[in-house]
Parts: sequence; C-alpha cells; structure tokens
Amino acid sequence: MTDVPPLQRFPAALPRHAFSARNAARAGDVWRSLQEVAVEASTRVGWAPMRYRAEGSAFVMRTMTVDHVREARYGETLEARTWVHPFKRGIFSTREIRIHSAEDGSRIATATQQWVHVDSTMKPARAGEGLTSAFVPHEEPGDPGASLPAIESELDSAVHRFELTPWFTWMDPLDHVNHPAYVDYCDEAVARAAHAAGIAPLQLRPRAEKMTYSRGLGALEEAVVETQLRGRTADGAVVCDHQILLADGTLCARGTTVRDLAEGSVDALAEALS
Repeated sequence: MTDVPPLQRFPAALPRHAFSARNAARAGDVWRSLQEVAVEASTRVGWAPMRYRAEGSAFVMRTMTVDHVREARYGETLEARTWVHPFKRGIFSTREIRIHSAEDGSRIATATQQWVHVDSTMKPARAGEGLTSAFVPHEEPGDPGASLPAIESELDSAVHRFELTPWFTWMDPLDHVNHPAYVDYCDEAVARAAHAAGIAPLQLRPRAEKMTYSRGLGALEEAVVETQLRGRTADGAVVCDHQILLADGTLCARGTTVRDLAEGSVDALAEALS
C-alpha cells in the first residue's frame, strides 16, 4: 500500500480503565496503547491481525523501552507518530512510536519496540517479501529512540519476591501473557514493597522502563517476580531490576523500571526497596 507514508500519524487513545484513582495512566496501559499503535500502523499498510494469522506469521516482542515524558491526563486527545527502521536479516524489526497531546503538541511517551518475526510454530523465521516490502523504513533526524536514564548513585538491596499464576483469561491472541502485563508485574512488586513501608502505591509515577523477553508465560504456569533496587538517577528517581521466572528458575523476562512519587518522599521509596 504505497499511498501510506513511512511516517504515519493517527489518533491514539487510552481507555478509562487505564487510569488510576489519581487519574494518571498506568505504565502497563501506556504499553498497551503503544501496542495498539503498532497494530494500527501494520493494518494501514495491508497487514491486519487476521492476515498474519491466515499466513502463519506473527511478530513477538523481544525488547521494548519507554520513556514517560509526562503522565497522560484522562480525557486529553492523543496523537501517535510511528515509523520503522530497516529489517535485519528479515527477522528483526524496530518500530519507533511517539505519543503526543493533540491539544498542545507536548510529548507524553517515547517508545522503541524491537520485534521478532516468527512462524506458526512461534520460532524465529524470515518474513516474506510481501511483508518486509510493506514496511518502508524511515529515519527522523534529531529524534533518537527511547533509553533509560543513567544511574547516578548505585544502591544494593535484598531481593523482593512474589509469586503469581497467570489465568487463562489473561492469554493474548498468541495464547501467552501479553508483553505489557510484565510491566504490571514489575509495578506490582514495587507497589507491594511501598505499601509494606506505609507508602501509598497510588503515588507511584512511571518515568521509564525496559523489558526484554526470552520465553512466553502461559496459563497456570507458576512464576515468581524477583525485584532488586539498583540505584537512583540524577533527579532522584528509583531504579529497580526485575526478573520474571518460572518456579524452576527458567527466565521469562528481565526488566528495569524507573519510578518516583507524585506525592511523598522518593527517599522513603528507596528505603522501602533497600
């Protein structure tokens, strides 16, 4: 579909249930909105979800990094800008997404997604010419991809752990836990530590995160989330490393989250995680 420009622009949205009682969008729900942007961009170049299914083709997330420039406000109109870089070996695709306020143009989120093309058996496979040629690469000068802020002071802590068992009703169209849910798991780990220290989890504010996936998590598979404080950024935000593991120690995903508080002492949050 050559009439679709390489740099696409279209409306984006966050549903009401994406917002906490503080009327701030949760990080995992921002990730879900970013996923919908990727799906819409693919559909606009002729590759809607059902075409992938009919052709025994799919993309799964390998690594995603998001920089939350500011929290989205419920009710504001959003716009997405998105483009892709050239395919690597016909298997690896990198998509850039920017979410802006359509009202004042301010940026809300910067995201870099690294996707892996898989076949019907969920194994990495080269995409066909019809697919690779549909995604015309583009570069935006002066607009680098998302990255995590640097750690200014390194800290160490005990490992915080909590166990979970995914439900069948959590499974996505590829029949595993959808990748934004892992961000929910990481935030739940931080929220539980904050709550135990008397800090309202509602005040946790996303600043950035990065997740790398190595194995899909299925329904009824017992898993554990391990969280450890890593350090503080230059402006004091708390950086935590996370692992999502099966009960036998198999790694499903590894991530880093950067969080501060909308209200309250970030020092107290760091102490809660130490």
